[in-house]
Amino acid sequence: MLKKGSKLYSILTGTCPKCQEESMFVEKNPYKLSKISEMHERCSHCGTKYKIEPSFFFGAMYVSYGLGIAFGVAAFVISFVFLQTSLKTAFIAIVATLIVFMPVIMRISRNIWINIFIHYDKDWKKHVS
Repeated sequence: MLKKGSKLYSILTGTCPKCQEESMFVEKNPYKLSKISEMHERCSHCGTKYKIEPSFFFGAMYVSYGLGIAFGVAAFVISFVFLQTSLKTAFIAIVATLIVFMPVIMRISRNIWINIFIHYDKDWKKHVS
């Protein structure tokens, strides 16, 4: 299902959007909070610059907002509809879900944002000097 060369592969694995050979992040584990946003400057394989311009990843905040809403709605549906909890418990489930998944949401939103602008190139080796 997750094939190299697809946007989904790059988004979910956090790999370079152009060559998909290495992680964009210095630390692969998003729960090491001291290094959550540290990214390599460039891909060591294809040379793609990750920070295309200063403050490039500010746009990822919009994606993060949408992902946060999706996670919150999912937590509400699971808690209130499927588990039939009270509204107060469903609210607590939403807050807990957003706190627990904040590092993942942040990473995925950055991955989505950069994948909007940089596309996979199966012939990336030809363009590297």
